[in-house]
Amino acid sequence: MEQLKYRSVFDIIGPIMVGPSSSHTAGAARIGKIVRSIFGEQPDSVDILLYESFAKTYRGHGTDIALVGGLLGMEPDDARLADSLKIAYEKGIEVLFVPKKEKAEHPNMVKMILTKGSHKLSVTGISIGGGNIQISELNGFKISLTLGTPTYVIVHQDVPGMIAKVTNLLSEDQINIGTMTVTREAVGDKAIMIIEVDQRNDQLAQQIKVLPHVYSAAYFD
Repeated sequence: MEQLKYRSVFDIIGPIMVGPSSSHTAGAARIGKIVRSIFGEQPDSVDILLYESFAKTYRGHGTDIALVGGLLGMEPDDARLADSLKIAYEKGIEVLFVPKKEKAEHPNMVKMILTKGSHKLSVTGISIGGGNIQISELNGFKISLTLGTPTYVIVHQDVPGMIAKVTNLLSEDQINIGTMTVTREAVGDKAIMIIEVDQRNDQLAQQIKVLPHVYSAAYFD
């Protein structure tokens, strides 16, 4: 008999959430919350591009309110989730939903474009089931971020010494780096560090955030 394998308990029972679908609601809320954490501040406007299944059922399955609720910092089980669109409006955030017809790499895919003045961020997220998610694109860079281990995502200006400054902080706190990815738009332009580490430390992101030339620093556990 074939033995079934599960990565986590969520693969079996699903997450605690405001229904109706773990992929369309819980996963969407987590994508929204991570995108807001990476952006680092409340956006003035958000364009939400929905693909395939998300595009077809985003209103009926609550994907719209979940994505916006996540952007407002809500968890999937937050009782305020149903009012997220109203809350975003009251906070002055302009939200535009754009269902797309073209094929995507996954049926539950969304691209979110956040803007505040000259600060802009583009993130593509995928809800892979059971409330689990993957970030597959960040500011045009192809990445694979599942957030299964402690991870720092740092958006910064591409200037000499930035990698050393960040890794020195990690070293001072005796945090070991597992994997590290560095990408940039162009020489001297915006760059992104994605650092997976072995030890948990949610306070270090605040120290990284105040370094010169850092736009945002987010920690995920």
